[in-house]
Amino acid sequence: MKLSYFTMPLHPPGRDWQQTLAEDSEAILLADRLGYAEAFVGEHVTDRAETITSCLIFVASLAHQTARIHLGSGTVNLPNHHPAAVAAEVAMVDQLLAGRFVFGISPGGLRSDAEVFGNLDRDRKAMFEEAIEQVLAIWAGTPPYDLDGEFWQISTRRTLDLEIGQGAILQPFQRPHPPIMVACMSPFSASVAEAARRGWSIVSANFLQPIWVKSHWTKLCEGWTAGGHAPCPADWRVAKSIFVADDAKTARRYALDPDGPYGYYYRSLMRKLIGNGRPDLFKDSRDMADAEVTHEFVMRSLVICGTADEVTERILALRAEVGEFGTLVYAGHDWAEPALARRSMELMATTVLPAVNRELGE
Repeated sequence: MKLSYFTMPLHPPGRDWQQTLAEDSEAILLADRLGYAEAFVGEHVTDRAETITSCLIFVASLAHQTARIHLGSGTVNLPNHHPAAVAAEVAMVDQLLAGRFVFGISPGGLRSDAEVFGNLDRDRKAMFEEAIEQVLAIWAGTPPYDLDGEFWQISTRRTLDLEIGQGAILQPFQRPHPPIMVACMSPFSASVAEAARRGWSIVSANFLQPIWVKSHWTKLCEGWTAGGHAPCPADWRVAKSIFVADDAKTARRYALDPDGPYGYYYRSLMRKLIGNGRPDLFKDSRDMADAEVTHEFVMRSLVICGTADEVTERILALRAEVGEFGTLVYAGHDWAEPALARRSMELMATTVLPAVNRELGE
């Protein structure tokens, strides 16, 4: 099993923006030093709590500060961007990282972002599908492109002058393109099967109950079969909210305090997702009543915390329950107590992951 890192991020509104940006950068630089395989960065434009407004800009800022870690968009919310801009910007970031880039994509889940970009009442799934097809067509094609879609029309025919390079979009470092990852948060998601069919990887969201994460394995197998691919568990990333401490009391105090950083994260996320009609994501059965989806239930069922031995046991149990995912993605949270947050990431890399892999015989 590999270990990766993911941050949305989500900080209490009112924190100094420069401080949270520095903190989010420091977490990824720490992950690089500790040997984490990857780090993914989310983006939202209209949220004072989620203070990275462009994952590509943020990733680019770390390109020459990191040495080994692969960096990824987690995700570029495609309906909110023009596909030509995405193709050009992703290509540049991939060049800056000399191939250490993973192109994470999704339709985007924040309704206020959709509203500000005029997409609230549009078919964002259709926009997502058109956008990625146009991005891939740009990378695979030659100018003037001439892509005529329902949502975007892309051409440089009227201004093309290849003698001086005008009208051509530059190519990424990795050919034919960077590896593509799809963020998946719905039970039995058709997006999981489609990603697998196309040879892309997925990440299962950290706020999805294990029973629904398990459904992603079923859909992955369905997609691999449809695409004629051999099953590839290494292409499956599962994200979890994890906190490791040197003693169990500290771990539970920090991770399960309803007013702590993990408590704040899930309270905010529940308000957004349940308010968007998605209480099912937090339920552990189809017949669970909405009223039973309490903050305490969500915290107890979704946050893994404890000593290194306890967390190792929980991770092994999770993998036995949901399926043989290849990468565990450690979800970043606000550093309310920086020393403890750093220590958790350190214990995860130096103690928990080696113990997990010893048990798995890897």
